[in-house]
Amino acid sequence: MGGVKAQDGDAREEARPLAGIVVLDITRVVAGPFCSMLLADLGATVIKVEHPDDPDYARSFPPMVTGKEDAGESAFFSQFNRNKLGITVNLKSPDGKELLKQLVRQADVLVENFRPGTMDKLGLGYEELRRCNPRLVYTAISGFGRTGPNSSRPAFDNTGQAVGGLWSMNGYPDRPPVRVGTIIGDLAASLYATIGTLAALRSAESTGNGQVVDVSQQDSILTLTENAVVRYTTKGEVAAPLGNDHPFVRPYGQFPCKDGYVFFGGYTDKFWRLTCEMFGEPHQADDPEIDTMEKRFDPEVADRKVKPLLERWFSAYGKAELEAMAGDRIPLSAIRSVPEVVEDPHVAARNMIVEIPVAGESVRMFGSPIKLSRTGEIPLGKAPTPGEHTRTILSEFLKLDEEEIRRLVDGGAV
Repeated sequence: MGGVKAQDGDAREEARPLAGIVVLDITRVVAGPFCSMLLADLGATVIKVEHPDDPDYARSFPPMVTGKEDAGESAFFSQFNRNKLGITVNLKSPDGKELLKQLVRQADVLVENFRPGTMDKLGLGYEELRRCNPRLVYTAISGFGRTGPNSSRPAFDNTGQAVGGLWSMNGYPDRPPVRVGTIIGDLAASLYATIGTLAALRSAESTGNGQVVDVSQQDSILTLTENAVVRYTTKGEVAAPLGNDHPFVRPYGQFPCKDGYVFFGGYTDKFWRLTCEMFGEPHQADDPEIDTMEKRFDPEVADRKVKPLLERWFSAYGKAELEAMAGDRIPLSAIRSVPEVVEDPHVAARNMIVEIPVAGESVRMFGSPIKLSRTGEIPLGKAPTPGEHTRTILSEFLKLDEEEIRRLVDGGAV
């Protein structure tokens, strides 16, 4: 990428799987920034493109970090925009449009999460940009996708959860449905967009032709509904909220203990027998009402015989005690709070809590779940301030002289 380098760990750039790949990130909030962040974590050079007067409004999302260097920065924004370079470009100005095209000519990927048709209205849609670079992979993330009768509708994460079916399944059977407690629509769409981008890059490398990667939140959420679709299409069964229960596997869910709750999934005959032995009642495994997995799957039997046994056993112990007793033999895990997860020694051993500079302070946030045996851990850099690298990118990447840069700045293009 000309003379422009990733922010940290340049000495190891040759080991990065996506070293040399240039990504233009024209996205906001999470559905998009998370996708390009994953590519940056894998070594791609990601250039975050923001409007000079209207940057990504996630920069104002809490929690804010007030540090030594400035009035404050968003840790939320930093978590999804680490490892990126920052440039400001006014895509509505003629000079800004031309500048983006110049960037596209030297890029491999462009990621955007506007409503379908927005980039076309700007004169910067895929058909126009592919004239600049036939190898361009154009990744578009939206609520409903680029085709279909609902493609132009606005969408947020909750939209995806609502129209993808997941919201209707979540919660308790005697209460209204509940949204999943995280922005899973944004996150799932970003993950699929990352997979699609990598596949399209592989194709572009072999054919010389890029393509559009079209990912919708609704589509992404639909694939997370597990067995709900086939239960409906084969049996006419409609998935509904089950609380912490599984549609048919029992015992498999949340159970109270002395100091909280645990997940217990010992539903197979092997695990059930081991559990009965662990609690000093091996004869329970031979009870003719619950001695097979199929019998324990029966809802009435599970509520009358199995659940009371487990609650009696678990109530005498704390989460840590139960985990220690189960060890490597039985699927039992404490249901941890976020603080417990952040301080978990196993999470630390996996390097899943990393320190990233935010406003001059060191902030702990989640790391990369992708572990590569030969590459090892890739150093992670901070998120850019708005347009932090504009002059560097214009001069070193696009080779513009100071006079041209000054003209673009004075004209409001950057």
